[in-house]
Amino acid sequence: METGVNSFSRFKEAFRLKEADASQYSPLVLAYIGDAVYEIMIRTKVVNDGNVQVNKLHKHTAGLVKASAQMELLLAVWEELTEEEKTVCRRGRNAKSGSMAKNATMKEYRMATGFEALVGYLYLAERFDRLAEVVSLGLEKIGELKEEDGR
Repeated sequence: METGVNSFSRFKEAFRLKEADASQYSPLVLAYIGDAVYEIMIRTKVVNDGNVQVNKLHKHTAGLVKASAQMELLLAVWEELTEEEKTVCRRGRNAKSGSMAKNATMKEYRMATGFEALVGYLYLAERFDRLAEVVSLGLEKIGELKEEDGR
C-alpha cells in the first residue's frame, strides 16, 4: 500500500500541479478548496459508518457540512489551534464574499468560511496529519466521532 505522501506526489505529478505556497492564496480561495476537502472527508467518514441508503448518507453529511456545524467544530477546537492556524481562520472569517449560505446566519457563514480556509490551507500546505488531527478532534468534541468509531 502506498504512503500518503508518496501517493500525493504521484497525484501532483499526474495532474502536472506546480508547487504551491498555501500562504499566498486569498482566504476565499483557501475556503473554496477547503469546502471540497472537508466535504470529501465527511463523506468518507459517513460512508465508512455503513452501507445505508444514499438519502440517509446525504442527510448525515449535510448535517456536518452546513455552516452551523462547521462553526461549532471550529469553536470546539479553537484553543487547540496554533497562532498561525487561528490567523488563517480569522482571515477567512473576515473575508468579504459576494454570497451567503441560504440556511445560515451571517455569523455562522463567516465562521464556517474561516474553518474552510483553515482546511484549505492545511491541505494545500500538504499538512495532512494536522488536517486529520484538527477535523477528527472537532468531530470528537461535537459528538460525531466516538470510541466505537475506532478512535
